[in-house]
Amino acid sequence: MGHLPPKTIAAALREIQESALVLPAIQREYVWKPSQVLGLFDSVMRGYPIGSFLAWKIEPETVQKFKFYGFMKDYNQLSNRHNPDLDLSNKHVTAMLDGQQRLTSLNIGLRGSYAVKSHGGWTNNPNAYPVRRLYLNVLGQAEENEAGLMYDFKLLTEQQVADVDGDNKHWFSVAKVFDAETPFQLMSALQQAGLGNQSIALDMLGQLHQAVHSNPSLHFYEESQQDVERVLDIFIRVNSGGTVLSYSDLLLSIATAQWKDRDARDAIHGLVDALNNTGQGFKFSQDVVLKSGLMLAGVNDIAFKVKNFTAENMTKLDESWDSISDSLKVAAGLLSDFGLADATLSAKSVIIPVAYYVHRRNLNDTYRERPADAEDRALLRSWVLRSLIARGIWGSGLDTLLRDLRDVLKIHGAEGFPVAEIERAMATRGKSLAVTTELVDDVLALRYGGARTFAVLAMIFDHVDTRNTFHVDHVFPRSLLETKTLREQGLDTVRIEKAQSLQDLLPNLQLLSGPDNIIKSATPPDEWATRTYPTPDSHSEYMARNELPTLPHTVDDFAKFFNARRDALAKRIRMRLSTNLANDDMFFSSDSPVIAEDLSFDEEQLDAAFDD
Repeated sequence: MGHLPPKTIAAALREIQESALVLPAIQREYVWKPSQVLGLFDSVMRGYPIGSFLAWKIEPETVQKFKFYGFMKDYNQLSNRHNPDLDLSNKHVTAMLDGQQRLTSLNIGLRGSYAVKSHGGWTNNPNAYPVRRLYLNVLGQAEENEAGLMYDFKLLTEQQVADVDGDNKHWFSVAKVFDAETPFQLMSALQQAGLGNQSIALDMLGQLHQAVHSNPSLHFYEESQQDVERVLDIFIRVNSGGTVLSYSDLLLSIATAQWKDRDARDAIHGLVDALNNTGQGFKFSQDVVLKSGLMLAGVNDIAFKVKNFTAENMTKLDESWDSISDSLKVAAGLLSDFGLADATLSAKSVIIPVAYYVHRRNLNDTYRERPADAEDRALLRSWVLRSLIARGIWGSGLDTLLRDLRDVLKIHGAEGFPVAEIERAMATRGKSLAVTTELVDDVLALRYGGARTFAVLAMIFDHVDTRNTFHVDHVFPRSLLETKTLREQGLDTVRIEKAQSLQDLLPNLQLLSGPDNIIKSATPPDEWATRTYPTPDSHSEYMARNELPTLPHTVDDFAKFFNARRDALAKRIRMRLSTNLANDDMFFSSDSPVIAEDLSFDEEQLDAAFDD
């Protein structure tokens, strides 16, 4: 490995333009945030080192064996997140092993654009991703900021630039600095912008021009050996810091190189996009899709380890890809049918065994609606929901669990979903799904702000459409349980603490649309409901859909309300977790306690919280 003479930024970007400097498929895609881009350009402007770069000089014979991509120039979080394909036949090229994020950021800032979703914009609306380009305020330095930036770089839309009004701001396009290869060309651009007599602008842009075109600030180490295993080892080691490289990136790169009939990266990214556009929307990752591929293709060891990325396994994945893709799409559709979306899918890995079951039985979309399959779908739905609600199912030991589930489905899943056999296998791994008092109590003990709370509420209430904005709301407002308020009502410290200990628990929570929650604010819930739902029918409908047996008006009513709603939620949770079939015995292990008819707190204990 040798050390190359340093290059200027402009020279490196010209190599990118000419496809002489490329990215191997082993590289992850562009992930830097706008703040990182601005920080990088501030460092460049100040003459700070921006780190060394590691490159691999590749001979044409090696180039033919692998897939390479161009650098991102016009990044769009919605519609252009994937690097462009390159045809590099019979070319000597240099591939970046370390430094892609920095070079891509320089390429975007000096030659391209950056589009991310605006705050509050709709995820699937292209207009929510306005195109921004990099500008420098050449009439003043950055305002004081926590990042310690000296220069005022900003990613701005054309409209934001046009709206600037003031003597101390002028946004100059950084791309013009790259285009101006000589100082004379830069002076012409300054004159056209009306800045020819502004000494601060002349000094600042001259400094940036020198940093881009004159200073050899990029230091490259180059690996010239063509041993791919050596290069892979180097790549893993140098990418162990920063944004962690996942093994799925390695798998994807090797699949891309070895698949014969399709481009693996395009196929996998396309499938990820299709799954995430299902129903109300999901956020499945490349990792989940690749893990699904290994499992459905019958690869024995599905762990993301380099030793598992053999040509034989990649051939299995390639040959099975069409059926794997179809099965995952049906599985995503089923999860959507079960009322799940990204906001409620607390464990993405649950799609893997669902897809394997679909694949095992060669099911298609007709399974989702066929009346003859209703009972089987109910079994599958119950298992999915209970596995998401129970703690620890999809965490540690995931690969072992997935292999066990695959074994059970392979043996017992030919005619229907074998829930009893699956749950026995899970129980031997300490991952029981029996609907016990402990499980229901665990759900009822979820708290406001907890990681599972929104997901559970959205799953147990059918009216929640996660495409809209819903807030977790306290039925009895916290503001009415503040210490000062309760002291004014004559409650002592013990009673106050007991009342406040209940306020954030699930029985006092509901999901309200964002506008409703803002309007409700600190209003007593009975008054708000009467005003918001003035007719008897609308009021009854609100109470029923939120499982509200009554509504409290004062703190004195709170304990009885909490007790009654806990009872009602317990019954609803059990109903949602059951199959709705006549025989639910299969959901209870012989040594597990059956849910009691009355799951309420002791009423005397609750009343004591509010009695003298």
